[in-house]
Amino acid sequence: MSGMRFTPKGYGGHRRDTERVKREGWHEQKMLAVSLDDQRLTWPERELVRQLGEKLYGKLPGVREMRHD
Repeated sequence: MSGMRFTPKGYGGHRRDTERVKREGWHEQKMLAVSLDDQRLTWPERELVRQLGEKLYGKLPGVREMRHD
């Protein structure tokens, strides 16, 4: 087969940027992807994300608890 190339949707050319994928996932699927290192979040917000992640998926290996007493 020469001359004709079939590439399934999503497997060629242009990749969407990460923030767009996250935004579309939230709007279309009600899924939230959040990095603990996202500087747009305050410390209490990052701590909440960490606690939710640990509740749902278990503790991160090698990550100490973040405390601000």
